[in-house]
Amino acid sequence: MLALEHVNLTYNPGTVREMGLFRDFSLDVPQGQYLSVVGSNGSGKTTMLNLLCGSLMPDEGKVRMMGQDITARSEHLRAREIGRIHQNPAMGSCAKMSILENLALSDSKQKKMNLLPAVDKKQVTRYQEMLSPLGLGLENMLEARAGTLSGGQRQALALIMAVMTPISCLILDEHTAALDPKTADTIMRLTDSLIHEKGLTAIMVTHNLRYALDYGNRIVMMHQGQVVLDESGEDKQALRLEKVLGLFNEISVECGN
Repeated sequence: MLALEHVNLTYNPGTVREMGLFRDFSLDVPQGQYLSVVGSNGSGKTTMLNLLCGSLMPDEGKVRMMGQDITARSEHLRAREIGRIHQNPAMGSCAKMSILENLALSDSKQKKMNLLPAVDKKQVTRYQEMLSPLGLGLENMLEARAGTLSGGQRQALALIMAVMTPISCLILDEHTAALDPKTADTIMRLTDSLIHEKGLTAIMVTHNLRYALDYGNRIVMMHQGQVVLDESGEDKQALRLEKVLGLFNEISVECGN
């Protein structure tokens, strides 16, 4: 489904701050897989997502989606197939627009723009039906500005917006890190439900090892631009938190943390 093939990437080349992050790095995420990615800061997790989404280009190597080479495809074109949820809940919606306007805009993502009103009042009931199962009361707040919502409400809205139009892959970049534990659990349950309901391929970067083990069918740990742990299926289910935490601590000590 999504793959990085023999990718090389160096930051600040030719300067005293030059740092080679990826050296002949490859990762293949088959269609329908739900992958959790963990690792210490600077291990390359978010950089990998940026390469997949097109906000960063590799020095060498290829990015593929459904077998096609999309390395040169722009970020906004990839967004037709790839939805992305960021760590900051504010990045998934427009603060000054209402919930209704945000939903209508997202609903039109794959449609041609014209001079018709952006908000189709006929869709209000459908939007309410989409929001009601969240249990956050958003269905009764359609006229409220997104900027007035709590972090959890706004992240839930971003998730709904990301999957409103047909996409193939959902990218989750530490999307619960800015939330309190109870709200984070709610957002994780919503995430898992949407991934399975829509049949999406999903890649979730997280620092929460419990989430990485409890959700998805594959786990990868990264360190200095390389994969140091890769388990899927029954092998992932058999993993225990102590083993993953032990490996994580070994890496931290090696890095001087």
